Amino acid sequence: MAEWKREPLSALGKDPYDVVIAGAGVNGASAAKTLTAEGYRVLIVDKSDFATGSSGRSSGLMHCGLRYLEPNPTFWNFVKRPDKLLVALKMARQTMRDRTEFARNNPDRAAPYASHFPIYKRSHYKLWQLRLGLWTLDFLAGRGGEPLDRAILTKDEVRENPLLRHMADIDGLAGVARFREIRFNWPERICLDMILDARHGGADARNHTSVTGMERDGDLWRVALRDGPTGEEGFVTARRVYNAAGIWIDRVNQASRPTAKRYIAGTKGAHIVVKLPPEMAGQGIVSLNSLKEPIYGIPWRGFHYFGPTETHYHGDPDAISVTEDEVSFLLREANALLPGLALKRDDVVFTWAGVRPLGFAPGYPEGKRSREIHDLTSEGLPGVYAMTAGTIMMHKSAGRAFLKVLRPGLAPSGPKQDVNRPNPAPSADSPLLGNEPGTVSEAEVARSAREEIPLTLTDLMVRRLGLSWTFSQGRGQARRVAEIAGPVLGWDDARIDAETEAYLTYLEKIHTVHKDAE
Repeated sequence: MAEWKREPLSALGKDPYDVVIAGAGVNGASAAKTLTAEGYRVLIVDKSDFATGSSGRSSGLMHCGLRYLEPNPTFWNFVKRPDKLLVALKMARQTMRDRTEFARNNPDRAAPYASHFPIYKRSHYKLWQLRLGLWTLDFLAGRGGEPLDRAILTKDEVRENPLLRHMADIDGLAGVARFREIRFNWPERICLDMILDARHGGADARNHTSVTGMERDGDLWRVALRDGPTGEEGFVTARRVYNAAGIWIDRVNQASRPTAKRYIAGTKGAHIVVKLPPEMAGQGIVSLNSLKEPIYGIPWRGFHYFGPTETHYHGDPDAISVTEDEVSFLLREANALLPGLALKRDDVVFTWAGVRPLGFAPGYPEGKRSREIHDLTSEGLPGVYAMTAGTIMMHKSAGRAFLKVLRPGLAPSGPKQDVNRPNPAPSADSPLLGNEPGTVSEAEVARSAREEIPLTLTDLMVRRLGLSWTFSQGRGQARRVAEIAGPVLGWDDARIDAETEAYLTYLEKIHTVHKDAE
């Protein structure tokens, strides 16, 4: 891909876009790539960097969809409410099919591992229910679907497993189900790949650019924009607008229509990261916590993390972090599940939290989990749409879902095209982080700075290179990365110093514990 240069807002196309997408998380990015491939003229913007919101703060799982089949509070709930069962089966089927598509087409972006679900004789759920759920998922995947490799372990096999042997009351087990789960290498990269593909096909993409309002201009929307670094204001016109801003959806709507109703019911998921012995690599666990909510122990990049929590979040969507109470809760739950680990507060290396953009709807006090695309005509926003509850694990189908809504009323202005970029040649340079998992080379840093639209060192460290997700979080390499990227991005020594300090401040804000956060 050619070297890029940040242009002023005034340089954006004067002709109307077919679609302006507000929000460059996985749902917006998926729509941008899908629509560009279909021939639509697209602009995608995000008020921060790409995938800085929920997409970059999730548990990172392309999980099999077992949670959708959870018969909460009992199996009879699905009998009493067959409509909920149908929604659950639809979501689970889509998850398994998206999972197959992703794993087959993006093996370098996926990290499979062995997940284990213990069922005790005293458990809320029975082993037969778990067997049925896993069988159902394999059935829904269809012929040729990505297999779960499901099996039931004996107690002797549990005692021989380097992670599971730390479980509580092995003698009281009814069984442990093992199945194959998939963890994204890091979710932000998935989002960035789709945006770069869209750009390769001719879409315009701008990070650090916010939508500040929309006004109707005949048959078009006049979309007001503000450039974050410079404060420059401008506008573009569009035939349609797609609000894919996640937990900021309501703010984007209300900037143009203050009376627009609420669409988002956000719940917060916190995670803690610990270092476990190397023989536990590739071994994960999932169960229900004391609140009957799922808890995962996931191996990734040489460490494990436990989470997520699930609590209503009403705070600032730009200031989401983990609290001491949440750390204590997750440590208690992890130790209840694996008491032999005897995890302590000092074992927590870093943390992160995100808020799920679930749908706000009567009858769903925890938020509606089924993905929905809302036509906002009733809000006085004809030709504007918003997606709620779109998850990262279903991002492959998210763009196609919006295309299905868009196409009947708006034909593309151009022909179909292949937007997939050629893969960059691997670098043989020495890595910056030695043998630490997730390392990158100096050549990769320079290439990313040239080609992948970063504006800040944090953009590079987190979303392009994934160094923030290593055990050291790239603290000792941040300045060197800034020095390599600086000449490409036009930074002088003072800017390199400032970017390095800003990245370390980001780690403090996002990945450490804050007693006064919600």
